[in-house]
Amino acid sequence: MAQAPNGQLVSAEIVLATTGLCKDFGALRVTDGVSLELAKGARRALIGPNGSGKTTLINLLAGTLAPTSGRILLHGRDVTRSSAQRRVRHGLARTFQITTLFPDLTPIEAVTMAVCQRRGVGGVLFRPLRAQSDAIDEAYALLQEVRLAECCTQRTAELAYGRQRLLEIALALAAKPSVLLLDEPAAGVPQSESVEILDVIARLPSETAVLFIEHDIDLVFRFAERITVLVAGRVLCEGTPGEIARDPEVRRVYLGDDVHAA
Repeated sequence: MAQAPNGQLVSAEIVLATTGLCKDFGALRVTDGVSLELAKGARRALIGPNGSGKTTLINLLAGTLAPTSGRILLHGRDVTRSSAQRRVRHGLARTFQITTLFPDLTPIEAVTMAVCQRRGVGGVLFRPLRAQSDAIDEAYALLQEVRLAECCTQRTAELAYGRQRLLEIALALAAKPSVLLLDEPAAGVPQSESVEILDVIARLPSETAVLFIEHDIDLVFRFAERITVLVAGRVLCEGTPGEIARDPEVRRVYLGDDVHAA
């Protein structure tokens, strides 16, 4: 809910929603009746024990997996059976748990290609990138946003792993998403670099809704405005970081007794 100038509470615009979302792999139900709503500009974390179905849910939302039943709405449009590419065109982008980058390209080349793809400029691979000067300008601005400008001409394979994770975020932002899904953006990254990654995410455009998976609870409490807890494929509860930290059932199944909200 948001507060209008007259003091009344008004509903925030819902940009992504699911209803009764289920995913079965044979006799195993991995996603079990998940219903959630993501408002414009939300900063939402998805947490839960290993095997709780978090990445499966992200894959369902992104379109890389098809649900067994239930619905997915993107800006009110039913995209349940839409391809991942169509969802990108409608404003949804994602990163992966494991980096999926072109190691021989530089960041400026990779992001310029992503910008050109969004613009529908065909054959950019077969033309000098300098012919796309405005796309290069946009790509460089994105790299500045994620703090990669200083290494924009370095081969991706030579970048530190934390830098590669930031490049993935820049590639996702090149699609100009209204909804950004991040699957463990700080996974495998040293603590000093993971803080920088979450700081970059925190500074994303305020109108972009972010749903992210992260196992570092301190980072979750620092960044997320709301948290959804997934257990055995079902939503156990949802709330603010403080509410989640105090929930006895969440402590029992996931957090333990040493966690406190920042």
